[in-house]
Amino acid sequence: MNQPLAYVHPSAKIANTVVIEPFTTIHKNVVIGEGTWIGSNVTIMEGARIGKNCRIFPGAVISAIPQDLKFEGEDSTVQIGDNVIIREFVTINRGTKALGKTIVGDNSLLMATAHLAHDVVLGKNCIVVNGVLLAGHVELGDWAIVGGLSAVQQFSKIGTHAFVGGGSLVRKDVPPYVKAAKEPISYAGINSIGLRRRGYSRDQINDIQNIYRILFQKNYNVSQALEIIETEFEATQERDEIITFVRSSQSGIMKGFRLE
Repeated sequence: MNQPLAYVHPSAKIANTVVIEPFTTIHKNVVIGEGTWIGSNVTIMEGARIGKNCRIFPGAVISAIPQDLKFEGEDSTVQIGDNVIIREFVTINRGTKALGKTIVGDNSLLMATAHLAHDVVLGKNCIVVNGVLLAGHVELGDWAIVGGLSAVQQFSKIGTHAFVGGGSLVRKDVPPYVKAAKEPISYAGINSIGLRRRGYSRDQINDIQNIYRILFQKNYNVSQALEIIETEFEATQERDEIITFVRSSQSGIMKGFRLE
């Protein structure tokens, strides 16, 4: 870790096996776990908690104060899990008193120039592609992918295993297991390729697809669709996760597929 051309605050807690490249700055009240590599010209500010075996590329700024006029200097953090890759010029703001932390789950990949605002929560194995903007309080479930140059409105939620197409404007919640695209953001099928890669069986994938046919393609309102799904589909983890997500949505879910 001894790098004379980097600045590390004396109170920062840096594991012995961390590699810090030249011209990086690490502020006070920072914790970095074993095996993490930090490239040149990275800025890690107060409140960062970075796990083991992460890779942080040049130009990234982690744990800067929120871009939120309500922020009053309260103590808050950015919590980054293990095996996270943060590419060039990614910015991650720390939390506000609303949640107190911004979270990036284990094994996630944040591609170049992505921005995570205050109180964002990413699950494990998420991919946030180049140029994506996640506004404050956005939540991504495990294995969610957001395509390049997409923008996600504050307080929006994207479910587990969901895939958001590049260039999307996400103003509504995106349920689990689906593909979302078009403008306004709409159902574009289920993420069958991703699900197969992660070990879901053909029967599981077919059940998920049939559930979303009821929800998005049969002209039922949401309440009617949920009642049919609960009545006609066997209780499974996937069915129950979809129902819980839709029922708990504060912003409302995206629309079904529509022909232009």
